[in-house]
Amino acid sequence: MIIVRDVFRLKFGKARETKALMQESKKIMSEDRLKNSRVLFDLVGHAYTMVLENSYASLSEYEKEMASVFNKTEWQSWYQKLIPLIEKSYREIFTVVE
Repeated sequence: MIIVRDVFRLKFGKARETKALMQESKKIMSEDRLKNSRVLFDLVGHAYTMVLENSYASLSEYEKEMASVFNKTEWQSWYQKLIPLIEKSYREIFTVVE
């Protein structure tokens, strides 16, 4: 299993708008994806940080999911609303060791 964390540094004062957009994104996501993901907002540390965390069985599952999602017109429209709220971002991919 792998964990993918997309870490977004939001523009100053844009947390409320971003939280609303993340609620809206639930309408686009499949039930399976909702079960394996969570959205985190900073409490202590770098202010205006959001983390989108997802788990996948493998890197190939992750790649298939991304290809499927990125091709959806609904997702592309939603993402265009998110872009102006983001200052910068990066991705972390971890292997789960139990």
